[in-house]
Amino acid sequence: MIVVHHLNDSRSQRVLWLLEELGAPYEIRRYERDPKTLLAPAALRAVHPLGKSPVIEHDGVVVAETGAIIEHLLEAFPNSGLRPAPGTPEARRFTYWMHYAEGSAMTPLLLKLVFSQVPKRTPMLIRPVAKAITRKVDASFIAPQIADHIAWWEAELGRGGWFAGDAFTAADIMMSFPLEAAGSRIGFGPDRPRCREFLRRIHARPAWRRALERGGEYAYAPAPE
Repeated sequence: MIVVHHLNDSRSQRVLWLLEELGAPYEIRRYERDPKTLLAPAALRAVHPLGKSPVIEHDGVVVAETGAIIEHLLEAFPNSGLRPAPGTPEARRFTYWMHYAEGSAMTPLLLKLVFSQVPKRTPMLIRPVAKAITRKVDASFIAPQIADHIAWWEAELGRGGWFAGDAFTAADIMMSFPLEAAGSRIGFGPDRPRCREFLRRIHARPAWRRALERGGEYAYAPAPE
């Protein structure tokens, strides 16, 4: 049995989704963020020293980091069809997006989240100064970087409909969180139809919906129609 240590509103939603795509049996152990700090509870440190999610336990092995977990599960279920054949152009794209999702893509999105919290955690007396500084950093540094990444996603999705090519793969599962976060925090305008369509298609997948039912409330889920 695969055990998923699942934190609400986190990257671990992707692991649940992958397991549903694989049709693999799994158990969820739930953790809730502190509503004030948004941090994971200390109980996760008993599972992994960094106290982060996702973490899985599988056949006596503890695996952390979303990309590593997905690689582990794809190796455990080699006939999933969620990875392109080795040596193909699609396989090279697959590897790129698997690493990019938690590398280049999430850095400016995380910066935006962190800077948005600074004024809220600053003493009232200097809060106006903190707001002015964070607005300046966002406008001059963070927002332009995010815009560049979104433009890149839009262009790449035009090459085949999915990030690694014409077929849905685990790279799309990895890329779901950056696009969900960007769509929620910034939004995709009419000039980014492919990004909006990507989110619509992944959210319509039966496995994504099953993962949402099992994982519980998820801030990046689309509003009910």
